[in-house]
Amino acid sequence: MAVKKAETEISITALRQGTATLRIIGVTPMFQNRMANKAKQSLLVGSKKKTTAEKALIKHHPIEEFRSSAEILPAGPTALGLRVVAVKGAMCTAALETPGMTKTSAQRLLFMPGDFAALYGTPQLRMDVVRSADMNKTPDVRSRCYIPRWGAEITIKYIIPQLSMQSVVNLLCNAGVLIGVGDFRQEKGKGSFGSFRVICDEQDDEWDDLVKNHGRKSQAAALANPEYADTDTIDLMEFYDSEVKRRAA
Repeated sequence: MAVKKAETEISITALRQGTATLRIIGVTPMFQNRMANKAKQSLLVGSKKKTTAEKALIKHHPIEEFRSSAEILPAGPTALGLRVVAVKGAMCTAALETPGMTKTSAQRLLFMPGDFAALYGTPQLRMDVVRSADMNKTPDVRSRCYIPRWGAEITIKYIIPQLSMQSVVNLLCNAGVLIGVGDFRQEKGKGSFGSFRVICDEQDDEWDDLVKNHGRKSQAAALANPEYADTDTIDLMEFYDSEVKRRAA
């Protein structure tokens, strides 16, 4: 004789969304390295072969490359922006080293509204010898936006009850220690740039100074007339300027 199975009611808990507004302040300097418009245009329509005359031109234009590497905001309290997806990516990667959290869970449970957060900090021009991504790892000189002191205010939305406010703060702290943001960051292993610390609502002297003295006005002046970050950059720029004058003559 067939036994009828008892019907069970499925109970579904409604999820809620919480919001945390946190401030991150750089512990180590940050490199910005946005893809230049010329490179984007080449990806869109393809690149043409250089003529003999074009090959004879100076290869790099440091001031232009410095400005192109920065994330520029058209309006707001700062001229520079920090991509919020970089912060989310840092938190999701930090979840790999955080007990009780997985990267895929962090990707689903965290939301970063908008594209950019206002980034405080006065940029400098820095030139470094880097290795290209080709098979021979060809050396090249890269001019980038270098920010010795920086900070940003981040809005993070998260799912309750899976995450709590304290869990989000802890994960962001782990991201600041283990991962970082920007080019040559801690996550990559060799570099240690872009690391940060987290503050919530407490008063912080460094944050107050960044907001007061390193906003849009200071950044616009630095982008127009950049200061060089180190002696290597100064030496290279002196050589570059003399070479430009020599070829022009």
